[in-house]
Amino acid sequence: MSLSDITALMASAGFAERDDPFALFQDWLKDAEKSEPNDPTAMALATVDEEGLPNVRMVLLKAADKRGFVFYTNFDSQKGPEILSAKKTALCFHWKSLRRQVRIRGPVEVVSDNEADAYFASRPRDSRIGAWASQQSRPLESRFALETAVALYAAKYAIGNVPRPPYWSGFRLKPVSIEFWHDRPFRLHDRVAFRRETPDGSWSKTRLYP
Repeated sequence: MSLSDITALMASAGFAERDDPFALFQDWLKDAEKSEPNDPTAMALATVDEEGLPNVRMVLLKAADKRGFVFYTNFDSQKGPEILSAKKTALCFHWKSLRRQVRIRGPVEVVSDNEADAYFASRPRDSRIGAWASQQSRPLESRFALETAVALYAAKYAIGNVPRPPYWSGFRLKPVSIEFWHDRPFRLHDRVAFRRETPDGSWSKTRLYP
């Protein structure tokens, strides 16, 4: 491949012309929903514990708009206190079928009770029961103990609504950095970074070396 061919290839990346990272993310997410065989909303969530040691795990995105990126969890889990302590986190989407990646960083806020209640009510009933039964991230003596807890809460909420546990809610990451990465031949990948000083500020856009 000649230098002119490589130059043309890099210039062909239409996503680099986008000035709104939220609109670009929605475009990519729609593409992922068509091509990813499982969980296109899966993302790696990074946190740091009280000793400064990083933790990372996969969670599911439940909402994304100009206000930020929302996910839900048990606030008594390992990630809950770490996020509440640091008040900031990072996310990474990797869509292998598209050979694309999006990295997102910023401060977080707890979603409103109304948002959390509405999402919790939309979950399958068994998932709502599971939120009560699971003491997430804590030692489990046996699988039978978990199944027993599920049976107890299923009996308790056998009739009527299953309320949201007080320790269960959501976080909204309000991004100050969103980087889009697209695989290209010869490792001449496309990288475009959007950054702003505050979650309410204006975005600047920079193309990065691969």
